[in-house]
Amino acid sequence: MSNPLLEAFDLPPFSRIRPEHVEPAIDQVLEENRQKIKELVEAPGPFTWDSLIHPLGLMEDRLGHIWSPVRHMNSVVNTEALRAAYNACLPKLSEYGTELGQNVALFRAYQSIAEGPGAERLDPAQRKVIRDALRDFHLSGVDLPEEKKSRYKAIAQELSNLQSRFEENILDSTHAWKQHVTDRAALAGLPDSALDMLAQAAGHADLDGWLITLEFPSYYAVMTHADDRALREAVYTAYVTRASDQGPHDRQYDNSALMEQILALRHEQARLLDYESFADLSLATKMADSPATVIDFLTDLAERARPRAQEELDELRHFAAQHLGLDDLQAWDIAYASEKLRQHAYALSQEDLKPYFPVNRVVPGLFRLVERLYQVSIVEVEGVDVWHPDVRFYEIRDPDGAPRAAFYLDLYARPKKRGGAWMDECRNRLRDGDRVQIPVAYMTCNSTPPVGDKPALFTHDEVITLFHEFGHGLHHMLTRVDYPDIAGINGVEWDAVELPSQFMENWCWEREAMDLFAGHYETGEPLPEDLFDKLIATRHFQAAMQLVRQLEFSLFDMRLHGEYDPARGGRIQEILDQVRAQVAVVKPPAFNRFQHGFSHIFAGGYAAGYYSYKWAEVLSADAFGRFEEEGLFNPEVGRSFLENVLERGGSQPAMDLFKAFRGREPDIEALLRHSGLTADTREKIQGTTGIKA
Repeated sequence: MSNPLLEAFDLPPFSRIRPEHVEPAIDQVLEENRQKIKELVEAPGPFTWDSLIHPLGLMEDRLGHIWSPVRHMNSVVNTEALRAAYNACLPKLSEYGTELGQNVALFRAYQSIAEGPGAERLDPAQRKVIRDALRDFHLSGVDLPEEKKSRYKAIAQELSNLQSRFEENILDSTHAWKQHVTDRAALAGLPDSALDMLAQAAGHADLDGWLITLEFPSYYAVMTHADDRALREAVYTAYVTRASDQGPHDRQYDNSALMEQILALRHEQARLLDYESFADLSLATKMADSPATVIDFLTDLAERARPRAQEELDELRHFAAQHLGLDDLQAWDIAYASEKLRQHAYALSQEDLKPYFPVNRVVPGLFRLVERLYQVSIVEVEGVDVWHPDVRFYEIRDPDGAPRAAFYLDLYARPKKRGGAWMDECRNRLRDGDRVQIPVAYMTCNSTPPVGDKPALFTHDEVITLFHEFGHGLHHMLTRVDYPDIAGINGVEWDAVELPSQFMENWCWEREAMDLFAGHYETGEPLPEDLFDKLIATRHFQAAMQLVRQLEFSLFDMRLHGEYDPARGGRIQEILDQVRAQVAVVKPPAFNRFQHGFSHIFAGGYAAGYYSYKWAEVLSADAFGRFEEEGLFNPEVGRSFLENVLERGGSQPAMDLFKAFRGREPDIEALLRHSGLTADTREKIQGTTGIKA
């Protein structure tokens, strides 16, 4: 049988990849890699970059070529057969990765290069690759006795499986729940655009009327606009109990036991490596120096934000009682009442803005913004094999027209697609002799799809999400580093990875930038000045409530992984309740099981690292401050950010790169200003960041 995954290809042949191709391809390449590694480490020395590290990089790149499209398709066009093939490969890949990390001969070969006579001839980026690799050997258990190595390997395999199942349960419970509505009156309050979207969903399911799902655009529309309080409660209940033991869901999707197992295994893994907790292990590759430092930073910020957040909630409660007849404001009323208050206070609704953010204006405008900042061009390329008809493919080109990078753009929510938004690597930058492999990214959102003959119309929040993910993409794609281990986002401390993404969000609030990507879908008219002024006025609307909610997630994550006690279990709900009592102003109902869908920390890469969003926001707000000071489209400032941050990837410590761009260490004042908090908290909060230079 011909296997397209084993063919030499530049871009993945998505339309030809079948579930039955996956496991044979992975098996073959893993076996070939193991044999090649054996040959490399048994070769007579001395070991050099060219004789050892570069061949290893080529091997890992080939494995990535094969696994990347499979991993991506499992997230965006999930089927039972593909899921089975994907899951069958996870333990094999985990075992292979642990073997590499625990290969003593390979570790000693790296050491010999780092300590040998040729070390001074390595360039700084090559030395960074080797330093990171030696650190990762230790974190993979290379120093452990054999019985502990075996246990470490078993833990890694089990964690890989459990985390995949956690994500699958969220996906399955999300798409299993639907509410069919045939009475238009039940949907009173929903704008025409939302009704059209729900009607289109019903049509796709061969139903009359309207179909409410738990895909985010549908959920958001109901929670924000539906006048029927009972409907809001039903949809809220279904959404916040996904993959749990509560709500209307099939208990086969309950993540409760998986969460306990994941936490126990992570703790055991950390103790095997002589770390006090998984939080300590996690911070070994981050900028923050200890879990206590992170908790102090988050707690101090929460103490400053919480009084204002309580004022915001009190304002909302007063408004809801006075104007909406909601004397007992519940969790399912918050978004609805907030939207009404926004309209009352600012005469602005997200619906007022959507006609000015059509996809055919937002996407080209985003591209023009990037072109002005970094002197590149972005061009659509047709005829590329994709996994869904909605997907588009683009090249980023240098001023001389040479391709520099490329990306797939998959914008819309749909069945069998994982929720959320993300950037993932399709291919890394790599130099092999005179050949340079350019990086390719997957850019994925779950935005409101087009309805009928109208283009997709985005909320301002959806525009911000797109810009955020594109910032990650630029970090991956604009790198000039030739070694995949530290190219793009690779090798970047996790609590700095969000810098380029959160940096991009700032442009969504600037008039000069907005004129590039906002225009009425029918007339092309720019966003009117009065609407823009109202939008800016809402920038800090309930900003403190949003901030303490993010701090709640961050503290919960750090405490969960820092305080685990095998004798007591994860105490997941207990810790979450304690954190909410400390920082939250909105107390959710007892049945709320947010944690069961918190894939960032239970299935993603943010375990004991969710605080990164807040710390990176310090960096991003301060970095954007230089553009505010010297000109939003100042070519020198754009070139400096490109050269010192985006192009350098993980080739140097993130703090060094930030200081090269900003001329100093980060200052929290810009974050406080962007968050609507007063700057008199600067000294107290800044003194507790504890970020390692």
